[in-house]
Formats: sequence, structure tokens, C-alpha cells
Amino acid sequence: MITEQIRGQLEATVQETRFSFLDDRYGGKVRDTYRHEDQLVLVTTDRISAFDHILRQTIPFKGQVLNQLAAWFFEQTKDIVTNHVVSVPDPNVTIARRCQALPVEFVVRGYLAGHAWRVYRDGGRLLCGKSLPDGLRQNSRLPSPILTPATKAEEGHDEDISRQGIIDRGILSADLFDELERISLALFQRGTEKAADRGLILVDTKYEFGLDDEGGIVLIDEIHTPDSSRYFYADTYDSLLAADQPQRQLSKEFVREWLMENGFQGLEGQTLPDLTDDFRIQVAQRYIELFERVTGRTFTPDTNNDPAGRMERRIKAALSIG
Repeated sequence: MITEQIRGQLEATVQETRFSFLDDRYGGKVRDTYRHEDQLVLVTTDRISAFDHILRQTIPFKGQVLNQLAAWFFEQTKDIVTNHVVSVPDPNVTIARRCQALPVEFVVRGYLAGHAWRVYRDGGRLLCGKSLPDGLRQNSRLPSPILTPATKAEEGHDEDISRQGIIDRGILSADLFDELERISLALFQRGTEKAADRGLILVDTKYEFGLDDEGGIVLIDEIHTPDSSRYFYADTYDSLLAADQPQRQLSKEFVREWLMENGFQGLEGQTLPDLTDDFRIQVAQRYIELFERVTGRTFTPDTNNDPAGRMERRIKAALSIG
């Protein structure tokens, strides 16, 4: 049933929004962000990005999955740190408190995968000031989770940076950084526990924070979604690791793999391929599977063929805009 709903939504996805009744639109890789008085309206679209490129094709229901999964995890972690959520009036929309966003991504890694593995494979044993032991293989569990921060770039790739580098540049104070590290590791532990309850391993993820008007720390953006996190299936982890085989995973990584198989890694001179409809459906199925596995809830998509109109009505009602 869900496959047919996905197929039926291929031509009614949310590519972008242009709400004239809201101010200061900013279009990111995935979200359209608007300002309304002291709040932000965050619209999670169906856009998908990889290798710092926004792909031309969208993924049906992706925005609904991301927004609702993030909302679920914000609720599950609000005892650890305050978050920015005011309300979720629509499957694609979160109304949030405006904060001063901090220009650092707090990346937590529990396993040697992705960028960390590539550094290690090429001989690196120091990542963002954290020492890695010899003898690890790809996807090995680290002795304990580590924080590997990155500065947020306006364009191109983010830059790895150590605690000392952040302090020396005056980006964050030592006390603020240490508190954010403590919070990040606590969030990762909570995400690890929630994933384990559902037969998954939270491999790595990123957190973003802001400061409110009183200087209080606020968790913003998203949390533990397939766009910001990597998950492995727990039941096959040990056997695949022992056999030096790729892990079965629920994340956006398989989109990057598809692009590489089709000759694209974001390098100069390469042509961005178009996603086929069948592959778009596969991607949507993966996103929905992660939502259902992690939350234990059945994903019920909103199949309105005018999602922009639906969102406009619900946003106006939530903000009391006539």
C-alpha cells in the first residue's frame, strides 16, 4: 500500500515553498526557513542533497518523515536539553523559537565510519584532537563515543576543528564548548538506547545548537534523522564486520553510493545524474522504514495533492494569521 502511495506522490512532492505571508525566506539544502516575529517557520521539503549538491529530483514524503522523526526525538530528549520546538502544525512544518545559531556542528561518532574511516585508512590517528587507537577496521566500534566538531561553511564542505581550535579562534568559550560536548554525548547516548531498543545501531550523528535571549542553550535544526545520522542493523553487524563486508544501514549513504555508481562524487567536471522514479521510490521506502523502526509507529502519509496549500492553511492557523 505504501509503495503505491509513494508512486502516486511522485508528481506532488514539495520541491520548494514561497509563502508571501511570511518574511525573510531562506532556502537551505532541505529546509525553507521563514521569520515571523520572534519565531521561525521551518518547512522541511522533499529535496535531497549529496556531495554538497541539491539533486534535481525530490523524494516523496521525505520532508514529512524528517520533520516528524525530528519532532519525536526532540520530545524524547527534552529532559537533556531544551529544544526550539514550539509546535508542529503540519507534517512538513515546525514552528520554532528564534535563537542565535552557533557556527559549529557537534558531530558525535560511536563507530569508525564515513569521513572518520577515510582519515584513519589514510594513516590519520588524530581526528579533531581525538586520538584513535591502531588496529581498527572500517565500521569498528570506537572504545567510547567521541566528539569531532566541524565549523559550518556557507558554501562547500564543513571543516574539521578541535576543541582548542574553536577556543583559539574565539568561536566559543571553553566553558560553553565543554557544556555542549557534555550535552552532545548525552544526546548520543539517548539516541543509542532508542536505536538499540529497535534493533538498530546509531553510528554517528550531528547536533546543532543556539542560544536564547538569556544565553541558554537550545537544541535546534534536527536530531537523529537519516539526513543527519547513520544507522546500522544490529543483527548483522558482528558477522559483517568479521567478514570485512559493508554494513546494512539505514541512512542517506546508499544515495551517495548510487551517485558514485553513476559517476558522480561532486567533483569538478562531473555531471549530476537524474534519479530514476524507481530509485526515488526506494529512497522513500528507506526513510519510512527508519521512521517506523525507530519510533515503533506506523507512518501515515498526508497525500494531499496540494501540499503547499495545506501547509499555508495550517501555518496561518497556528500563527493566528488572517
